[in-house]
Amino acid sequence: MAGYDPGSFRDPESRVFTTSGCIYRGLSESALDDWTALAETKFFHEAVADGKIVSSTRIPPEDLQPTLTDHVEQWSAILQHETIPFISYPYEWCFGMLKDAALLQLDLLLSALGEGLILKDSSAFNFQWIGARPVLIDVGSFRRLEPGEPWEGYRQFCQMFLYPLQLQAYKGVAFQPWLRGNIDGISPEEMNRLMTKRDLFRPGVVLHVYAQARLQQRFGSTDRAVRDDLSKSGFDAKMIQANVSRMQKLVQKLEWNPKQSEWSEYQRDQSYSQEDFQTKERFVRDVLEQRERHLVWDLGCNTGHYSELAAEYSDYVVAMDADQLAIERLYARLKHMQNPKILPLVMNLAQPSGDLGWAGVERKRLDRRGTPDLTLCLALVHHLALGATIPLREIIRYLATFSQEVVIEFPTREDPMVKKLLLHKSQKHEQYNLQEFERCLEESFSILGTAPPLTSGTRTLYHARGRH
Repeated sequence: MAGYDPGSFRDPESRVFTTSGCIYRGLSESALDDWTALAETKFFHEAVADGKIVSSTRIPPEDLQPTLTDHVEQWSAILQHETIPFISYPYEWCFGMLKDAALLQLDLLLSALGEGLILKDSSAFNFQWIGARPVLIDVGSFRRLEPGEPWEGYRQFCQMFLYPLQLQAYKGVAFQPWLRGNIDGISPEEMNRLMTKRDLFRPGVVLHVYAQARLQQRFGSTDRAVRDDLSKSGFDAKMIQANVSRMQKLVQKLEWNPKQSEWSEYQRDQSYSQEDFQTKERFVRDVLEQRERHLVWDLGCNTGHYSELAAEYSDYVVAMDADQLAIERLYARLKHMQNPKILPLVMNLAQPSGDLGWAGVERKRLDRRGTPDLTLCLALVHHLALGATIPLREIIRYLATFSQEVVIEFPTREDPMVKKLLLHKSQKHEQYNLQEFERCLEESFSILGTAPPLTSGTRTLYHARGRH
């Protein structure tokens, strides 16, 4: 069965639909005209070759599957896109990922302007990742530039890229909760309220925040023909290019460089001896070597040591951690290595991304975007059970809903990291013990093996397969 991608509902000129693992895009007559213009440009083919824009091919209707007949009849043309290994959203990216996606947006916009085209919007949802490489997936965003036309996507770029980056760079406030709370981004009015008088001296705040908020208050409800006014005043593509170039320089200078976070030094400060570390790594490697997996999730990946190990034996790894700085460092390393097999995401498993957008279907929750063949849960259970007070049984049941196999680690109450978590707890958490954990694990999984005893005596690793 073919079905429309809910994330494409808002574009009346094109619609994405999927079937049998293939991604297609239906184009209206006007969208086909824009696609033809795009396909004739030099920058487009160079960008596709460089992996900056998703590869797209026009498909003759007779080559499509019979199940797609209903979709073909309502569109003037059909494109087939390359598939993305795993879908993610801006509120799951680290600072560096959002910044690099923003710079790619601006770079592509400048290239398009040079050949008579423009991006009609600037949504961060138009980008996905192949490992540590951003790629534009919405080729329907390009269209011909009309005389006197402004950069229509400027406000959206500010809301979904510039403001979130400024919020974290200037105020040290994580942008992910803001973007998850409103998938249209941070409005100029909201951003302006967050800025103090001192912030007015920071680059870009007066022009892109304060001035935009004032203009919105003054002209937000006007029906004045702004495009006609711009055309009469001689507004042209060179002016847009100059504005975009200035924005590019502003974004490039935005930085977020905290020295450390609560768990960013975990790999260095963890309580394993070198012998225990080698035993743990050998056990995980032995499981990975048993067979090749298509998709592996590393939950609580920290700085990604085991994610990189898993990537040696699988097609793709999604590495998730709630600690932004840990993911930031992992992304920087993967970007430097040009690693195409590991996708790093900021994800708090105590409150993972849910269904969002129109009717709750535009942006899918985490476990609806792919089924991992193997899930690594190393140094994670105690954080969920004690830090987030989630019962052991619920943790295991949740894992069993999406994962075929798990490698899971249980630190006992005597473990230094567990003691740290229990230090300021008024509750005793008596149910947090090895016997209860094994009882819960065996309810949903069949235990296939355990690691040799660690010398610390406070941690046990299990390899288990789901019963269902």
